[in-house]
Amino acid sequence: MQKKGLKKAKKRFFALSFLFIGIVVLSFASIFEDCMQIMNNRNELATLTDYYHELLQEEESLTSEVTKLHDPEYVARYARERYMYSLPGEFIIKMPNQND
Repeated sequence: MQKKGLKKAKKRFFALSFLFIGIVVLSFASIFEDCMQIMNNRNELATLTDYYHELLQEEESLTSEVTKLHDPEYVARYARERYMYSLPGEFIIKMPNQND
């Protein structure tokens, strides 16, 4: 009779041990997955923060350009340089860049 009780206790011990180990493994897998997700989110946040700062700089540059375009003298100089517009009686001579 003691052998039957001992066998049942061993079976119960192995079953509970297996169940405990299974729960521990599943818990670690879940924690590992959560940690990986946190790391991915941090990397994505860093990337998006850099992109946000680039966009802020671009916005500042464009705002500055819009402000300058309200000045008629700047618009005339910009049109002359960029699109080779000239006033009546002026000739445009394009000089090659020294970098070429």
